[in-house]
This record gives sequence, structure tokens and C-alpha cells, in this order.
Amino acid sequence: MFRKCLLIFLSITGLLSFRASANNIDVTNLGLSDQNTSSDYTMVSFDISWDNSWRTGSAPNNWDAAWVFVKYREQGSTTWYHATLNTSGHTAPSGSTIDTPSDGKGVFIYRSSNGTGTFSLTGVELQWDYGTDGLADDAMVEVRVYAIEMVYVPQGAFALGSGGTENGAFYKYPTTTDTYSVASEGAITVGTASGNLYYPSTAYSGDQSGPIPAAFPKGYAAFYCMKYEVSQEQYVAFLNTLTRTQQNTRTQTNVSGTSITDVYVMGPSPSTTVQYRNGIRCDATLPASPTPITFYCDYNGNGTGDESDDGQNITCNFLSSNDLKAYLDWSGLRPFTELEFEKACRGTASPVANERAWGTTSYASSAYTLSNAGSANEGIATNYSTTAGNVTFSSTNGSIVGPLRQGIFAANGSNTGRVTSGATYYGIMEMSGNVWEKAVTVGEATGRAYTGAQGDGTLNASGDADVTNWPATDCVGMGFRGGDRVNGSSSLRVSDRGVAVYSATYRDTHVGGRGVRTAP
Repeated sequence: MFRKCLLIFLSITGLLSFRASANNIDVTNLGLSDQNTSSDYTMVSFDISWDNSWRTGSAPNNWDAAWVFVKYREQGSTTWYHATLNTSGHTAPSGSTIDTPSDGKGVFIYRSSNGTGTFSLTGVELQWDYGTDGLADDAMVEVRVYAIEMVYVPQGAFALGSGGTENGAFYKYPTTTDTYSVASEGAITVGTASGNLYYPSTAYSGDQSGPIPAAFPKGYAAFYCMKYEVSQEQYVAFLNTLTRTQQNTRTQTNVSGTSITDVYVMGPSPSTTVQYRNGIRCDATLPASPTPITFYCDYNGNGTGDESDDGQNITCNFLSSNDLKAYLDWSGLRPFTELEFEKACRGTASPVANERAWGTTSYASSAYTLSNAGSANEGIATNYSTTAGNVTFSSTNGSIVGPLRQGIFAANGSNTGRVTSGATYYGIMEMSGNVWEKAVTVGEATGRAYTGAQGDGTLNASGDADVTNWPATDCVGMGFRGGDRVNGSSSLRVSDRGVAVYSATYRDTHVGGRGVRTAP
């Protein structure tokens, strides 16, 4: 949902806000003020709120946060740029903390003290260093502010592998039921000497080689992980800031011309109607290139975009690895590694053999039906388990035939906690099932070369991520973790590495993803 207001502050004008996630995260009341022409900065002000927020001083000793970043374009231009924020000078309202990474690509906003429930802040101010971005003091600009819900994963040692029977699982050599402890970000030796990290050789588990370099993110150091998989609303917002060429790269339908038939642009042709619950579309008649296209969500199929039942909060499927990398680069995030995946799921708790993301081996097994399909309150109408982990996979997806909305299990009235909500140790949602998660692998040399460089908000002219040492456009060095709505229960296991080395440049009905950022 967009809200637009027109403001004039020393020739800087025009603000747009973006509602970006499933738990009703809203950015409203935008403004620009207090321009300092000597230091070339101005303040971007707004209010922000989101539901189901928390901070806890007991285990797991973490909090959720909003990753907030700013895009801008000059008057008369169709090209959007990523704003650089100063690392200090922001205004954090009472009860909140603002952390800014050294690259200034965004900020983390979160509770400054323990609490739970809706978190609302009035009068947040971020100091935008527009001089660094090359803007003149009298530039006429339009600004958009975006917010993504994140979860803080604290620094700490954790175990790889569960001691179970998962495909290709990590273990401490020579005993396959011994877990391997990651106790630092130092290099890890992979091999067949006693005490080394190792894993079985299967079709897609990897080359059993190493070492895993010190620069490769291992999950010991603190990081923020997206609370949910990328939603369709989030992907639409991304598409709507790209050039026409970039939009054509990041959609399945060829949108370079002036008319199309396959208006639902993420699925394979023919895609004249919603496929597998992906409602991202554009009009059949398009502006002539190079004018960008406006995309929108239309799950109900009536041709009117972004209505209350248009599936904005449904997890975005049909994302290739390149689509996900581009979205993460654009938003200032990065792909996670398969070691970070296990840390985000298991945390510092002792492993449970064959556990799923919620820390037990039990899971719902009867097909769900939905209520309020496509709406922000889309829910499980029947067969929600009150004792086992709720999860979308082959047995529960049934006739739904597509991913579900973000956070659907936690919102159910019968939810009693971590297990029934399907949450990880840290409160991250849907890390097992729904859509495959894409992770940088240690099972291939290109993956091991990954250094965890953050996205910088900018794509190349074609619309691809262009960050140094990220897996290239052939996606060698990436694989899948966590299972999906199509496959069986074994792939839901946290330590299952059956497709840990599986480079996929294509778009599929049951593939999506999320990202992380190293904590400041």
C-alpha cells in the first residue's frame, strides 16, 4: 500500500511510504526537514509501527527490528537510487534504538527495553547525506521509505548437524551422529581427520572439500535475518523502482514490448490468470520502452490492484536465485549461508535428532484449508495442529496449491507457542516448508569464496546483483535448505542437505527465499 503526500522543504519535495510486511508494518506521516546546506544533509522523518514485536532479556536474548532504507529519484527522472544515511545524527523516539551500519545503506530500529506486542514510534528522523549521493542543495526529489521486519540472531556458539539421519548432514568426523560445534568465525577444516567437519557424499551435498575460509559467514557472529520469506508485496515494490530493462530481467513474462497476454508476470506461459497463488501482474497494455511498468498484486483476478484480498502478504514464489540476489542487493541485505541457516533455526540449544525449525520432530500431517484467502488475515480454517509443528509441505498443502501468507501459523487462535507457530529458536517464521530457502553452500568452491559482503542498494544495468564474491548469475555456489510445499517431511529437517549444492537459475512454483545482514 502506498500513501503519498507533497511537502516542500528547501526545494526537496515529494514523499512516498511503503507498507512492507505481513505483520502490518507501516511507515506513515513522511516529511523532509532541517536541511543543512553546509553539511549537505536533510532529515527524513516518519512514524513506524508493526505488530507482534518483542525484546527479551532471557533466552533467546534477542529482539525483532525493522530494517529501514530510503530510495529517491530526481524530478522528471524515472531512475531510482539508494539513499546514503549518516552513521549518526538520527532521532530515535523514546523506547527505541537506531543502529546504523558503517555503509549507511539503512538502519535497524528496535525496542530499547524488554516488551512485546505492537511497537509504534512517532517522529523517527534519519539523517540523509544527500551530498554523498551527488545531489545539489536545490534538487527536487521524490523519496520512498521501505521497512522489512528482521530478527536479531545474537553472537554465540552453536551446533551443525543434529545427530540424526538427514541427507548429507554435517557431523564431526568420524562419527555421523556427533554434531560439530562452531565456536568462532575462524576457518573450518573439512576432511577425514578426527574432529574435522565433514558430511556424506550424495548427489547434491557437495565436494567434501575445504577449508571454509575465515571470511565465510559461519553464523557465530551476530546477524539479522528476515522474519519472513519475501512477500509478493515486497517483490512488487522492488520491481516498481527498476528500469524497464531491469524489470524485464526480473520477471518471467517478456515485458519489453507494448502489449502482453501473460499479465501474471512471474509464472510460465500461459499466465493469463493466477498460477500457484502468485498474483503479481501488470496491465496488458504497456508504456513504450524505456518507460518503466507499474506492477501490482491482483490475487482476486478482477484487474484492480492492491485490494484487501489481493495476496500482498502471500510468500513470493517463482523467485530464481538471481531474482532473490537482486532483491537482497537492492534492499541492502545479503544471502545467508547454510551455516547461518542452521544457527537461525537451532540457535544455541542442544540439537534434537532430525528436528524441524521449531525444535521437535513432530509436525502436522493433514491438509489445511484456508479462510479469508488472499487477505492480510488469511488463516488456517481446518486441520491446524494444537500440539505439533504447523508447516506447509506435501501433506498439508492439499488443494491450496501454493505458498501461504507470511506468519499464518503464529496468527492462529489455537497457537500455543514456538512449536505450533512453526517458529525457530529466535522467532523466525517458516524456515521449514512453504518455499525453499536459498543458501550459499560450503559444498562448492565458489560458495566457499563468499565473504558476506552486504548489498549496496544498486543493481547492474541488466537488473542483476553485482556484489563482489556473491555467487554469479549461473548461481553455482548456492543451494536449497528447509523444504517446501511440494516435497515430503524429510526435507523440512534443519540439517537436511539433500540439495545444498543445487544451482537453479529458473523460476519454480515452490521456490522463494529471504536474506540477512551482518549486525552493526
